[in-house]
Amino acid sequence: MSLHPEWKQNPNSLERAWKLKNFRQALTFVNSIGAVSEEMKHHPDIEFGWGYVRLKITTHDIGGKLSEKDFLLAEKIDQLPQ
Repeated sequence: MSLHPEWKQNPNSLERAWKLKNFRQALTFVNSIGAVSEEMKHHPDIEFGWGYVRLKITTHDIGGKLSEKDFLLAEKIDQLPQ
C-alpha cells in the first residue's frame, strides 16, 4: 500500500492534516471523506474548521489498533479531490 507521505503512523492510528482554502472547501472535503467512509463502513475521527481538516483512523472494534482496513481507507482518502 502506498500512502501519501504526510500520513503519520502511530502504534494505534493513522493521522493526517490538510490545509485548505476556506471553510467551504474543508466542508466539501469532509463530505467526500464521509461518503467513502460510509461505503467502506469504516469511519475516521474528523476535526475540521476554516481551512483545515484533521483525521485519525483506527479500528475501534479491535481495541483501537491499526488494521488493513485503516490503510485502505487512507488510500481512498488520498485519491479524493481537495
